[in-house]
Amino acid sequence: MILRRRAASVPSSAREYPVPQHRGLLLHAATPGSGVEPGAGDGAPPRFADGPSDVLLRRLELTVRRRLDGLLQGDHLGLVPGSGSEAGDSRTYHPGDDVRRMDWPVTARTQVPHVRETIADRELETWAVVDLSASLDFGTANCQKRDLAIAGLAAVGHLTVHGGNRLGAVVTTGERVDRYPAMPGRLAAERLLRSVVATPRATGGRRGDLAAALESLRRPPRRRGLVVVVSDFLGSDARGPADWERPLRGLSARHDLLAVEVLDPRELELPDVGLLTVVDPETGQTLEVPTGDAEFRARFAAGAAAQRSEIAATLRRAGAAHLQLRTDRDWLMDVVRFVAERRRAGSGGASR
Repeated sequence: MILRRRAASVPSSAREYPVPQHRGLLLHAATPGSGVEPGAGDGAPPRFADGPSDVLLRRLELTVRRRLDGLLQGDHLGLVPGSGSEAGDSRTYHPGDDVRRMDWPVTARTQVPHVRETIADRELETWAVVDLSASLDFGTANCQKRDLAIAGLAAVGHLTVHGGNRLGAVVTTGERVDRYPAMPGRLAAERLLRSVVATPRATGGRRGDLAAALESLRRPPRRRGLVVVVSDFLGSDARGPADWERPLRGLSARHDLLAVEVLDPRELELPDVGLLTVVDPETGQTLEVPTGDAEFRARFAAGAAAQRSEIAATLRRAGAAHLQLRTDRDWLMDVVRFVAERRRAGSGGASR
């Protein structure tokens, strides 16, 4: 049996499981007595449904600072190789200057050779596109995928907001799209994070639209910078399972791209727990899944692997760096390894 529905967690006290299929769609199911409690385990971000958001955000901030400070020291790499890309003042030509920077209008007026100096862009503008659609209100390990997405946004803010750098966000739930302008400073980043945490959860009957959120970031064009997309990249509609590829490729023409994929282990393998009832909250349809069938579980695992391979290939075609965060792993160590490999590659070393 091929599963072709996509759904989020079931609003009940029962245990939730997803059932992705081989074409990149997702089903979430419920079964009692799984014995797995989200939020229990090392390296888990706080669950924002468990307490006051300010207290949990403060705990998250301290965790990020304690784990990242001392490991990731140093300024970010320049956006454009060389001395800079912004036009500056003109000066008299000296032997050895690059003739490609000759300022011909000033040279013609003064009859003396002049070159145009450039100003290095020291301030980085980072935009985060955060997908909080219904498919992220799910988790079977240490936390929900929504909590992991917010934690990833907090790590991006900590790594980029310093020295006048700015951070902005576009948050989509399928029901609404919230924009937060790019502002400098750590206090502005904390306000943005609190606003994202307070975003209402998506209700039934709405499908997330990551493509529309990415497209809204392209127009009007923004200054060259970094775009971070935090999502499970499972959204699909009549346009196809990877409808977000085209706007992502459009963003890569002007910005550096980082795709943060949030993932739960039950989206890769199903446990043998008997008959599951899966519910699609976007349509209200239900389906019974025989997880006791070994052949079915094998087909599920193969379809899930093909699904993730297709997502990774699509991100590579779009020119995005790919960071995968899982609800059953220490997400901060994944961030540390990713940044270390990127810096090693940027300095001429090898990177996988």
